[in-house]
Amino acid sequence: MSNAPSAPDSPWPVREVNSKVKGWIERLGHLWVEGQLTQVNMKPNWKLSYLTLRDTEAEASVQITCPTNLVRNSPTPLRDGDRVVVYGKPAFYAGRGSFSLWVTQIRPVGIGELLARVEMLRKSLAGEGLFDPARKKRLPYLPQCVGLITGRGSAAERDVLSVARDRWPEVQFKVINTAVQGATAVPQILDALRQLDDDPGVDVIIIARGGGSVEDLLPFSEEALQRAVAAARTPVVSAIGHEPDTPILDNVADLRAATPTDAAKRVVPDVLEERALIAEARARAAAALRGWVQRERQGLASIRSRPVMADPTTPLRRRREEVRQAVGMIRRDVTHLLQQEQSQVASLRAQVAALGPSATLARGYAVVQVVPRDGSDPEVVTTISQTPPGSQLRIRVADGSITAAGMSATPAD
Repeated sequence: MSNAPSAPDSPWPVREVNSKVKGWIERLGHLWVEGQLTQVNMKPNWKLSYLTLRDTEAEASVQITCPTNLVRNSPTPLRDGDRVVVYGKPAFYAGRGSFSLWVTQIRPVGIGELLARVEMLRKSLAGEGLFDPARKKRLPYLPQCVGLITGRGSAAERDVLSVARDRWPEVQFKVINTAVQGATAVPQILDALRQLDDDPGVDVIIIARGGGSVEDLLPFSEEALQRAVAAARTPVVSAIGHEPDTPILDNVADLRAATPTDAAKRVVPDVLEERALIAEARARAAAALRGWVQRERQGLASIRSRPVMADPTTPLRRRREEVRQAVGMIRRDVTHLLQQEQSQVASLRAQVAALGPSATLARGYAVVQVVPRDGSDPEVVTTISQTPPGSQLRIRVADGSITAAGMSATPAD
């Protein structure tokens, strides 16, 4: 075998390519692989049997070659759709350029083990919050277009379409038929879900199946489907119709319906009920409007019957009379107050006159003042020392004043 790199001038022959690929593949050694059988080709007179093992969550498969005795002596007959674990070694047949697994052990996966795995996955997804009601999307009140993923010609499809159209004939459906059990179910459902979720005209998606055995419902508990439903932008309704063992899809979907019929009823409103509600609402609105008009009419009639409406100037006249009375009272109070103040002023004036010097002078007394030589203001004479001989005096009497000169001063005895 040549180790030289391939080139346009020195290409490898097919046998050498196959030989190198065989060497690379056989380095993998023995492997345990789990999947679902989709084809079991076995005849008693064959030395070898050929099976196909498909991935349960993706469009991927691998051919299996095993001794016929291994299939014939299996504790339970191997059928298409069985979940199995196989032990084998990757093999590449250089002559044909084909790949397969050379299997020496095939172990069916029991339903108990599968259900245990489902419960472990259920707990794991619940821990991630995929079941949290807060993340679930509300369904539209009146969907214009409903996406439906279900089996071709199934009773679930007929039930959803007939019930929905009986309730609301105008509703539109976009139906995608897929496998709803077996190895191809999950990939096909994932592809249909992706198409409907990408369609802006689809308002809600229903995934429906009319019940079945526990094994038949296993695709609706596969992890890939749960994560796709959780990531979908469009609300998803689970309508699997199997009560004893609920698939995980019921927990992840935005709404769980007990049956496909129940899903149609919960997604599409009943036109008769809605029209009845509209008629009732219109009747209540009309009654309320009529009542309001009647109350307003009664209010207007009451207002028109009041005296003020018969003669609108009556309040003005009343207010004018009130103003006139108020002005008269104000004038009376002001006059009375002025009289009181005038009387008080006269009384104070009389008191001032009685206590002042004018009254004393009128009885014959006089006030003697000396005029200082420096020209300052006159001073009242209260002692003879203020008036030495020659002092200029001013004598004030009741009707005027007299200017005199001091001749002499005689002290009192």
